[in-house]
Amino acid sequence: MLFLNFRYAFFLFAFFNGIVGFAQQANEVLNPVAFSKMISDLPAPVIIDVRTPEEFQSGHIKDAINVNWKDTDFEDHINLINKSRPVLVYCLSGGRSGAAAEKMRKDGFIKVYELEGGMLNWRSENLPESENKSGDGISIEKYRNITSSNKWVLIDFYADWCAPCKKMEPYLEKIKKDKEPGLKLIRLNADENRTISQSLEIRALPVLKLYKSGELVWDHTGYLSESILSGKLHEYGL
Repeated sequence: MLFLNFRYAFFLFAFFNGIVGFAQQANEVLNPVAFSKMISDLPAPVIIDVRTPEEFQSGHIKDAINVNWKDTDFEDHINLINKSRPVLVYCLSGGRSGAAAEKMRKDGFIKVYELEGGMLNWRSENLPESENKSGDGISIEKYRNITSSNKWVLIDFYADWCAPCKKMEPYLEKIKKDKEPGLKLIRLNADENRTISQSLEIRALPVLKLYKSGELVWDHTGYLSESILSGKLHEYGL
């Protein structure tokens, strides 16, 4: 009986310890407001921007260090940081920073915090970043003028680092050529068009938006195959 009670107590300990551990791990992915507060609360925060140098230059969180996740020497640079200190990591939408954070935890970093949704989410909350006007891109007024055309207008928000975007690019260019003049397809780099991306609350890529006379009739976030997109356009007579 004593043995059974011990096993039951051990089971309860393991169960609740697992719940606590999961909660602690979940809390390491912070929404933009909590991420910003963490930066303010830490005396000397270590902030790592794992995007490309070009993305970093287009605007970043103040005092962030740029260590490109795609560089072969990423681990060498990261290992120069004191692993006992809390580290805050972000990218544009959260994918690369999630992979980088997982790698850092496996390499012995004690506490790694991720920015949920990356800079897209940060900008949607109108939180401050480094001054750089080069990435503002087209204005909201110009975007409205483009989408107010009598023609069908398909806007593709993409980024150079985005793998699904690159995969979709060839067939989008084909659709752009084949569907003219009935459909006007415009590709907008989200990194270079921050103003409109923020206004439309774009928090992941790629994003497709189909307009007719200024009205948004369909949109989609994430990868889409050529056959599915062609079928969707066919539904609208395109």
